[in-house]
Amino acid sequence: MIFNKKIAKQSFEEDVTSEKPVRSIVKALSWRVVGTLDTLIVSYILTGKIALAASIASVDFLTKLILYFFHERVWNKIKWGK
Repeated sequence: MIFNKKIAKQSFEEDVTSEKPVRSIVKALSWRVVGTLDTLIVSYILTGKIALAASIASVDFLTKLILYFFHERVWNKIKWGK
């Protein structure tokens, strides 16, 4: 009886070490703003064309935002180092 209660409690207990997906989204967005500004500046310095630099930065923003979100979700499942 006590054994069953202990198993049930562990099975349905909220995981307080994991981040919620919305936190991963906000972190991804904030990091991508910083990264995109960097890409925009570097692209402009290399090309000298703001339209081309903005195009590069836009594609970079979308692809890396998606990659970062999934990267965070995978690392959230790994128990190592927690």
